Amino acid sequence: MQSFNLKNYQIILGDDEIWGVVRNILTRGTPYSKVMILVDENTKQDCLPKFLEQVDYKDFEVIEIKSGEEHKTIETCVKIWQAMGKCGADRKSALFNLGGGVIGDMGGFCAGTFKRGIDFYQIPTTLLSQVDASVGGKLGIDFEGIKNNVGLFLDPKAVYIYPPFLKSLPERELRSGFAEIIKHALIADYGMWEQMQAIKKLKQVNWRALIPPSLRIKQRIVEQDPYEKGIRKILNFGHTIGHAVESYSHSSQLPLRHGEAIAVGMICEAYLSNKTFVLPRVAVRRITAFILHHFDKYPFPKDAVEDMIYIMKQDKKNVGGSINFSLLKEEGVAVYDQTCTEDLIREALLYYCDLL
Repeated sequence: MQSFNLKNYQIILGDDEIWGVVRNILTRGTPYSKVMILVDENTKQDCLPKFLEQVDYKDFEVIEIKSGEEHKTIETCVKIWQAMGKCGADRKSALFNLGGGVIGDMGGFCAGTFKRGIDFYQIPTTLLSQVDASVGGKLGIDFEGIKNNVGLFLDPKAVYIYPPFLKSLPERELRSGFAEIIKHALIADYGMWEQMQAIKKLKQVNWRALIPPSLRIKQRIVEQDPYEKGIRKILNFGHTIGHAVESYSHSSQLPLRHGEAIAVGMICEAYLSNKTFVLPRVAVRRITAFILHHFDKYPFPKDAVEDMIYIMKQDKKNVGGSINFSLLKEEGVAVYDQTCTEDLIREALLYYCDLL
């Protein structure tokens, strides 16, 4: 069992022994008046039975919502708040979020606003949420087609990462999480990025070994800047364009997972890093080749570029009307608060379109 200590909470990573820690909280710790667990149809089937068996706590209220980014909305929040009220939750209640990034983001948001805030715990079940979304206390929902447009910063009481949950995931979900591991290496750890070049097939990856170094990168960055005023912004590499691609994809016939869209964004923003900063062209080629080896190219039409730029203009990271980026100075080193012209952004998206 490993623990990662942030300022206000712990992330605990382990196998079956972590359930004893959860059991002790519920039976020996804070006496909660009501304990709820938020799941979707997938985690209800694949993860909840293990959780209930191991924790051996009989008084859970299960709240189920539909899976998928398209349900990360205020309408779903209303259903969660209604379910909390219906089961008699009060300010001394607690919510366990058992699921991926959507469950963690939305469950934490609902817990942080219900009765002006109740305790919540994150139990991430996808690779993406285990290496990224579980760290840092960013909570939110999508609003008017813009990803995470409404939200807040609020830390959970604790995060429990159980890698065996990854066995229930299809390869596409693992690939989505892998994008965030790539991002962490590219922005902050050249040595890790070099080691990852040996990965040829995701089926051969030992995820249990890759999760801790990725967590340590994000932990180190978040501890320096918990509210994203400075260096934490480098975690947005690939996300300005990636979020726009993701939002666009959900209005198309080919919706993308979050990590799949971020993979597109990292290629485009590596291109921008070369054009506006000092990232060598050879690095752009290496990043592009590695990502396209593991991710299918997303075939968006060239006339979608204007839609994506419009979405980028709504991005919460923007300042003074300029579209804001975090870019690469070199592989393993990122810089934040970089702006690019719309013409150059179009060029980057068309660079991706023209890749073979």
